[in-house]
Amino acid sequence: MQKLTASTRLDATFAALADPTRRAILARLASGEASVAELAEPFDMSQPAISKHLKVLERAGLISIGQDAQRRPRKLEPQKLEEAVHWIERYREIWEQNYQRLDALLDELKAKPAAAKRKRKK
Repeated sequence: MQKLTASTRLDATFAALADPTRRAILARLASGEASVAELAEPFDMSQPAISKHLKVLERAGLISIGQDAQRRPRKLEPQKLEEAVHWIERYREIWEQNYQRLDALLDELKAKPAAAKRKRKK
């Protein structure tokens, strides 16, 4: 199996999260492991279609397959979601800093006309 780079792993994670059905599957798995049949139940699609979604989630490392007697339940692997959250958080911090600088600039610009008015009144 080839080793994936951090960028490739993030690409796979975000591609997997791009589909609402896959996000719903992850939400269901957040409450505990489930079989393919259990995961397919709330959706209006065939079990093979659900299996394709599960393959995408599995390749992205977001879920894994367990072994429980005759069942092969799927379970959530939150570490990969954490990688995506950390990536998003880095950019959220950058934007937060940009907004703070913009707020400071706006405050400075608002203060200049007030200072100019006081000078003219003297």
